[in-house]
Order: sequence, then structure tokens, then C-alpha cells
Amino acid sequence: MRWPAKIGLTLVGLGIVAVGTGWVLSAPQRVSAETVAALDTGDAEAGRRIFFAAGCASCHSKPGLEGDALLELLGGVRLTTAFGTFVAPNISQHPTDGIGNWSVEDLANAMMKGVTPDGTHLYPAFPYTSYARMEPEDIADLYAFLKTTPAVAGQAPPNEVGFPFNMRRGLGLWKQVNLSDAPVVALGDDASEQVRLGQYLVEGPGHCGECHTPRDVTGGSIKTQWLAGAIAAEGEGRIPNITPDGAVGGWSEADLVNYFETGFTPDFDSVGGSMVEVQKNLAQLRAEDREAIAAYLKAVPGRPNGYPAR
Repeated sequence: MRWPAKIGLTLVGLGIVAVGTGWVLSAPQRVSAETVAALDTGDAEAGRRIFFAAGCASCHSKPGLEGDALLELLGGVRLTTAFGTFVAPNISQHPTDGIGNWSVEDLANAMMKGVTPDGTHLYPAFPYTSYARMEPEDIADLYAFLKTTPAVAGQAPPNEVGFPFNMRRGLGLWKQVNLSDAPVVALGDDASEQVRLGQYLVEGPGHCGECHTPRDVTGGSIKTQWLAGAIAAEGEGRIPNITPDGAVGGWSEADLVNYFETGFTPDFDSVGGSMVEVQKNLAQLRAEDREAIAAYLKAVPGRPNGYPAR
């Protein structure tokens, strides 16, 4: 066989190996047997706390609703980004239009691995890159709470995503780089239990870094600039730096706690923009949760602003 033919066959072989490797690496991953074993029956009242900590209603119910209407999780909120427009789905207890037929293991796979029951990769507009750090017991509690919410008929419109981002299999490779259950901030051995609780709430269910951390060209969070502020996902507006060197660096822990509870800043300004929904969720948490979040935000490393100067 001549050299050109040998080289051609070699390149074809390498191409097949590369495609095969990519196919294996991009395959959907599911939670471990150990995680499944930790998914107990759950407690609905404890799950209510996780529901608000995770901000479920902010994306999955219609904007402006209050009270029990917040629990009508029809979906439909749109997030328009450089990668396309993502539409929050119906997560009500409707058996076909929502997730009423999901098991607790199905919910864990969606939240911790970004995978649907049929093995489809979910887009990271659903913040599973943060939810991956959640404890299985909290997901079981959330599942129990969701079971108390109403079934609402109707499907949200489909996502509006063009090529190549509509090739969901590629998200498996994206996850290899961007999906981890490891803590973002390495706390010292002397960190208090309060700070550790705050870390869990901020880095896990609260998914604060999804908005407050800048992203690289792939859309993954730049962990070295954790909470340093970012250009809004929609491409307009800036999400503030909330490290000790940022916009709230001069606030005390008590100032932060009061803001989380009431929506008022130390200067008696009121919460605005997309933070309105977040503050409403924070107000539903336990006082010790808000105090823990404030303590953690004071304990994280200070960072310069993660967005360009005007």
C-alpha cells in the first residue's frame, strides 16, 4: 500500500476514534447509587424552604404572582442569551405537560446532572451547575413539596436555539468542563458552621453565582472571579460584584440580612430589577439562613469587578 493511502486510512481511523471518544464522553450521566439511596421520602415543609432557596417560582410561574398562585408552575419565562432563547418548562404536577410522573430519582438527575428521565441533556439555563452541590436529602424534601403543588395543564413554548447549540449531545462535553459538585470557595478549617451553611445556600440551591459570576466564551462560569459581577445573560445591564471588594463591600452583615428580608438598602433605597424576585424568595427563608448567607458573602475572597469598565 502506498504512503498516501496509508496516511488517508490512518486519518480516517483517528477520526473514527475521536468521534467515538466524543460520543462516550458526551453521554448523559446519572446520579450515583449512593445518591439514590440517600433520596428518602422527604418532608414537604422542609421542601418549601428549599423551593424558595432554589428560586423555583421565579422562572416557573408567571411574573408578578403572589401567594398560592406562585405554586402554579406552568413555566414560560424567557431568557434570551447569545446562545438562543430558553423557555422555562412546566414543572407542575400535571402528568404529561409537567413533571407529575417523575420519580424523586428523576428530579435528582435533572437537578444534579442536568438530564431528563429519557436521557436528554438539559440546557444550563436551568442552573444544575449549582444544584449539583445540593444534598440528596434536600432534593427529596423539595420533591415532597412539589407533590403538594397543583397540576396545571399547558406546555411552555419550545426553546429557540439554532445550530450548533441545538445539538444537545454536545452538552455532555460542556458538562465535562463545567459541571462539578465541588465547593467553589475553599473555606479554612476554622470556618464557622454559619459560614458553611451560607456557602451551601449560595453555591448550591441559591445559585447566586449563575448571575453574579462572569462567564467564558463557552458560557461556563469563571470560578476565579466568583461573585465578582457580570454582564447580564441577556447582554444588557450589569449584575453587581457582591464580594467584599464590590458594591456591597461597605455593608455590614446586618445590612445584608435586612436587605434580604425587607428589600431595603442601608440608604433606604429599594431592591430593583431581577433582584426583586430573588429578594422575595430570600424573605421566605429562615432568619438563620439569611444570616448565614450574609456571613458567607463577608467570608469570600474580594475580587475586582468581573465586567468591563463603562
